[in-house]
Amino acid sequence: MAIHTRRSEDGRTLIISIEGRFDFSSHQSFRDAYEHGDQEVSDYVIDMSDTTYLDSSALGMLLLLRDYAGGDAGRVRIENCNNDVRRILSISNFEQLFSIK
Repeated sequence: MAIHTRRSEDGRTLIISIEGRFDFSSHQSFRDAYEHGDQEVSDYVIDMSDTTYLDSSALGMLLLLRDYAGGDAGRVRIENCNNDVRRILSISNFEQLFSIK
């Protein structure tokens, strides 16, 4: 598991890429990825193109990010999910909370 971050060219979007398993062992790394105190970030993108597995603790971490980003007013997108990850997000009704592409 590895978590990498990068900024969009304008600096307003933080892109968090998750490689491998996204589970409880990722908790601190994932939190560190977005809790950096930078007020310029307004959008968050979770890139799951290399995510192979997602468990209930990962779902909880996504909810924590959503709260951090402003709850209902926050802009968090989940992108590039494989079929298994997308199925887990769908079963969990995350389409109602996040933009999933």
